Amino acid sequence: MNNAALQLKIKQRLNKLASNDYDNIECWQIVEAFNKAQVEWVRRQLHGNNIFKEGDESSKRRVDDLQLLLTQQLLFGTDQPEYFRSDELPEDYLQFKRVDAYAKDDCCPIRGMTVYLAEEANADQLLRDIYRQPSFEWSETFCTLMSNRVKIYTGGKFDITRASITYYRQPVKIEILGCIDPYTQQESTIDIPCEFKDDIVEILIDEAVSVLAGDIENITQYQRGTQSAERSN
Repeated sequence: MNNAALQLKIKQRLNKLASNDYDNIECWQIVEAFNKAQVEWVRRQLHGNNIFKEGDESSKRRVDDLQLLLTQQLLFGTDQPEYFRSDELPEDYLQFKRVDAYAKDDCCPIRGMTVYLAEEANADQLLRDIYRQPSFEWSETFCTLMSNRVKIYTGGKFDITRASITYYRQPVKIEILGCIDPYTQQESTIDIPCEFKDDIVEILIDEAVSVLAGDIENITQYQRGTQSAERSN
């Protein structure tokens, strides 16, 4: 869906299609509200805080709706005595999915490791637990998230040769050509449409309408937009 149609639909649902009163909606308000709606909708679907209580990959619909945001990136970093510490996570990082790693020791060739996500608070206990500590023999270890970095624990028993992270990224923010952002005073020089497929864009339009209706204290349109977005999930 192009941005011209998106703006038209939002104004139509706010009853501001040809309005010149003080509630007239400017393009930057539509951009801000829609980008906010994208993030809120994605987080709600990932966590399962929606009408069907479905989180990511808990149904075919969630897989289909959110697969666009799944991305994989190599992890570079430094070796520490007990773990491999990655560089900072990508700027578009939103939510963890999994970590893949390959390791080697002094006598065996490189092998793939099964990496579990653990809590940083439990790292010391896991390192001492003979059943859960990093094991090159069993090709298992754990990782934690801390300071916007990934720590893959080795216990000093092997070296990480290659690692990557699969994560949900932030949705691409829309931009409307010629629209001036009042916060940065910069004019958009390109038109960036929503990356989601049209059926999801329709839901996001209702979400954006709810945001804008709340801003202008239009309770009727706020309730309508919220209910329409939830019913479509």
